Amino acid sequence: MTGNTPKTKQTRGEPYGLEEFRQLYGLSTDEARDLFKRFGPSKIELDLLMRAKGREAAN
Repeated sequence: MTGNTPKTKQTRGEPYGLEEFRQLYGLSTDEARDLFKRFGPSKIELDLLMRAKGREAAN
């Protein structure tokens, strides 16, 4: 095998719903969908990513 099989990403912690994540960070639907595709729905991963981007969650 050539190792081209995509790896399944394991979700760490609770997952976000797409709309919940989008609204929490004031993202467009396309931007939120892209981040979900690239990083998965993990609250831990996405919150870390958004902090690194300098974005705070709207509470």
